[in-house]
Amino acid sequence: MAFFNIKFPALSVLLFFHLAVRGQVQSDAYRVMLKNLLGHTVPEIQVQQAARDSAAVLFLDAREPKEYAVSHIQGAVPVGYDQFDIGKLSGLSKDRRVIVYCSVGYRSEKIAEKLLAAGFRNVYNLYGGIFEWVNQGHPVYGDKGQTERVHAYSRTWGIWLNKGKKVY
Repeated sequence: MAFFNIKFPALSVLLFFHLAVRGQVQSDAYRVMLKNLLGHTVPEIQVQQAARDSAAVLFLDAREPKEYAVSHIQGAVPVGYDQFDIGKLSGLSKDRRVIVYCSVGYRSEKIAEKLLAAGFRNVYNLYGGIFEWVNQGHPVYGDKGQTERVHAYSRTWGIWLNKGKKVY
């Protein structure tokens, strides 16, 4: 998947930095990683604002079905990444406020770009993704209700998830 091939040297340096300082400045390292990983091509929304506005927005989960099944933001609609089909959103008003998220924000940024290109006008990428959502203490849900489990994508990416129970 192309996801791993982007800016990998920067990720390697940040991974080393994160492990070397044992998490003392993890939020700063996470911000640096996101700054370099993301293209910042769509409007971004911070976790605190997204949580505050959660009753008035539609969350779209751009992770794969196995990730969504472990846990997701309450009420989120799974749209996936590899098999994303914008046609499945044909009934959605293009004015509806939508927040797209994935693990850290890369895949959701790409899906948000597709939504904007299709004429959706009120689309945001959740900055830091579900990892930041959980790291800031917001709940996630599985098929049996609220859960501590979070799909951490891989052990490499899982270093950015500091709360919850990592599932791979």
